[in-house]
Amino acid sequence: MATEILTTDDLYDFKLELFGELKKLLQKKTPADIKKYLKSAEVMEMLQVSPGTLQNLRINGTLPYTKIGGIILYEYEEILRILQENKVVS
Repeated sequence: MATEILTTDDLYDFKLELFGELKKLLQKKTPADIKKYLKSAEVMEMLQVSPGTLQNLRINGTLPYTKIGGIILYEYEEILRILQENKVVS
């Protein structure tokens, strides 16, 4: 079995190649990857808000939702639209 010596340059090149491939995978968002409806936990993670803040957004009408049984669902496209409409450009 032949021995191959790896240099730091080899490792650096491998790291760059690996990060490039990971970046490509993360940037590929097909419509199948994005859900049409999100649950509260997913919206809280997406917006980085607490359960109380999410509830306030529902109560004051900022964030429209659908309630089926005990499950609250939010439309992904609607969240993006609201974020875009409330964007502050200074």
